[in-house]
Amino acid sequence: MNSPSFSAWSQRRLSCLLLALLVVDRCIVWLHGGSGTGLLEMITHSVGVGGIGVLFAGHCDTYEGPVVTLGRQALDGGNVNLVLPWVRPEDEGEIRHAFQHAQEVRRLGTEARELADRFFLETLVRVHRAGEGAPFTGLKHAEDTGPTIPAADQALEDGSISKVWTLLSDALHAGLHQRFERAAARKHYAVGDVPAGRAYVSAYVPYIHYVEALWDLARGAAPAHHGEHEHGAQHPHSHGEGA
Repeated sequence: MNSPSFSAWSQRRLSCLLLALLVVDRCIVWLHGGSGTGLLEMITHSVGVGGIGVLFAGHCDTYEGPVVTLGRQALDGGNVNLVLPWVRPEDEGEIRHAFQHAQEVRRLGTEARELADRFFLETLVRVHRAGEGAPFTGLKHAEDTGPTIPAADQALEDGSISKVWTLLSDALHAGLHQRFERAAARKHYAVGDVPAGRAYVSAYVPYIHYVEALWDLARGAAPAHHGEHEHGAQHPHSHGEGA
């Protein structure tokens, strides 16, 4: 089956949707005690890459990320406009001031240049992340984040979302299938076997929440607040045989 073609807006929306799902998936796993296999692990297993980190925490605050890369280009080329799109309008003054200060200090020598560059890049990334509501704990070298971010960046260079679509849709299919199989295998239990019933609920709830999250994100809605309705306690089909 060929990958569908998308408009530029649809491509950006799909990328945001699927990447946001990764975060939702982590939250679901965490809320249920860290048990079960999450979507990130499914991607790792399917492509043979180990140690996938939290995507949004390990990209823009790295030396290899787009913000630092553009920051270096801005410093070398003397053009602060390269980085201004990465900060909010209200933060532009701080970045312009830091850039001007760094440019002046860079002229004082090699050591001064290194300190000035680090000062500007840390300021730039800190302000960028603050605009996203994310903390800044310092610049770091990127760890192996798997294939998703490189594929997403490369898609923008290629002008095609097809490879990202294949990568993420395969992972989503695997994640859904894994949760379904786990719940289905535990569905039929004796009414008096409370531990078995709890084992079913522990598989049922993540499965249903995963499906809900997919649906909510697909139609552009905020994911449901699962604390307001626990399916295992409401749906008749969440009970075992003879219930």
